Amino acid sequence: MSKLTMRLALVALATATPAIGVAADDTAATFDALRAVDGRMAGIAYRLTTANATLCRDRAPTPGWAIHAIGQYDAGLRDQARRSFGFETPIAVETVVPGSPAASAGVRANDGIVSVDGRPLDAVPPAKGASSAGRDAAVDAIAALPADRPLDMVLRRDGQTRTVRIPASPGCRSAFEVLLGPGMEASADGRIVQIGVRFFERYSDDEVAVVVAHELSHNILHHARRLDAAGVKRGLLAEVGRNGRLFRLTEDQADLLGMYLLRNAGYDPQIAVRFWRDHGGDVDGGLFRSRTHPSSTARAKAIEAEIARIPAGAGRPYVPPLIADAERPLQ
Repeated sequence: MSKLTMRLALVALATATPAIGVAADDTAATFDALRAVDGRMAGIAYRLTTANATLCRDRAPTPGWAIHAIGQYDAGLRDQARRSFGFETPIAVETVVPGSPAASAGVRANDGIVSVDGRPLDAVPPAKGASSAGRDAAVDAIAALPADRPLDMVLRRDGQTRTVRIPASPGCRSAFEVLLGPGMEASADGRIVQIGVRFFERYSDDEVAVVVAHELSHNILHHARRLDAAGVKRGLLAEVGRNGRLFRLTEDQADLLGMYLLRNAGYDPQIAVRFWRDHGGDVDGGLFRSRTHPSSTARAKAIEAEIARIPAGAGRPYVPPLIADAERPLQ
């Protein structure tokens, strides 16, 4: 399946209804493509969050997987979802990051999750329409467990249950999601990082990691909460006066911290400079760029200057002074 075909198929799947229907072969191929994209996101997220756990006050168990719920899929697509993804329980493992603690413990894609640390992982009963509520509840339940302890999981596959222990693997607490649709969208609200599927269509994993690291930085620095506490207005007033200045400050901080997250995770930090220099116009809107965001040229120059300020011989993980701002009011 070509990248363009994959994207169109994903969009079609996202908007399909039982009345319209989708051919079984097409739906199966689309689910395969969806798993592949979610696997790429899971790998990037695992690498960034575990390598930077020292920088994060809020940590969560990070086994190295993506999980999903049968209720995420429209009622007319659930039979194929069960054929493609198993779903012997309402919550299942969609994909496992190679080399991760989950992989080492023997967790496999399509394993159904019965319980975690003795707690049944019950999903929100699926409605006729697609909803991520069950998946979100399961993610939050696992994230609430101690980050520095192993996870004891009861899994179901082919009608058989088994117990596995996943070694402790703390990471920065944040959920991650690939957004279906045609937009070049990326956002973070304090809880979740969302990245549009088109980023995965256009860019390599290293380049997508630049965008993920930027959005994860917003969560690590608690920007959404701090902007709310500062009384910053959104919508049409976001670009005006103090509102625009504080939004711009958070974007500048996320650019710089994102570079450190990449470096700590073993990426070449120069990929952030190259990404904003070469591809920033795809993201910042060019002439129609919001004034809450710096230009792509300015972003590249600021990140390059910050790289030059990294102390000689600084190891990994390196905790930049910027982390101290995470609890300070925005002014």
